[in-house]
Amino acid sequence: MSNLEQTIDRMFAARRLTRNDQQQLMAMFSQRDLSPKDAALINRVYEALSQGRLRVVD
Repeated sequence: MSNLEQTIDRMFAARRLTRNDQQQLMAMFSQRDLSPKDAALINRVYEALSQGRLRVVD
């Protein structure tokens, strides 16, 4: 399991993500060489945020 997968699993288990997590995801998402798997994981987080299944905390 990749570091990204572990981070996302932790976020979903806690149903929240920190500002630091958010910044890391945004930085990864802006990279042009993301694998399709990583892009899907990041999109899963953003979908959960928009649906209210995750919340951002400080």
